Amino acid sequence: MQLTWHDTCDGIDWEQLSDLYRAAPLGDKPPEALRTVFGNSMFVCFVFDGPAMVAAGRALADGVDCAYICDVAVLPAYQGQGLGKGIVSALVERARGHKKIILYANPGKEAFYEKLGFRRMRTAMAVFENREQAIAWGLLE
Repeated sequence: MQLTWHDTCDGIDWEQLSDLYRAAPLGDKPPEALRTVFGNSMFVCFVFDGPAMVAAGRALADGVDCAYICDVAVLPAYQGQGLGKGIVSALVERARGHKKIILYANPGKEAFYEKLGFRRMRTAMAVFENREQAIAWGLLE
């Protein structure tokens, strides 16, 4: 396994990234939408095994106050090898200096992120485009 890490969107195959999110599974994220959200993120991380994209993540940030880590995905065959931890750690390191770093994750992953220093918030609130789906997935009460 010859892993390479990239921290820019240069040369990214957005269709391959869309496939990664479906396989991870983090849902159906169209290639053009991924191009937009990653392009608008201050920090990005992509991991490749040869030409195959096997993991990715991003962080939105304002440069001073708040950074928000989201969309961390690892192909199932590569999970449990430290790639998710590596991506989150790289994004946290790049976001150092912000007053707070917030992370958005699927339910059931809390213990994993707690090991990386994250703590559950009591004040987080959200408005989802598809509220019923968010409730069904356990994202909203």
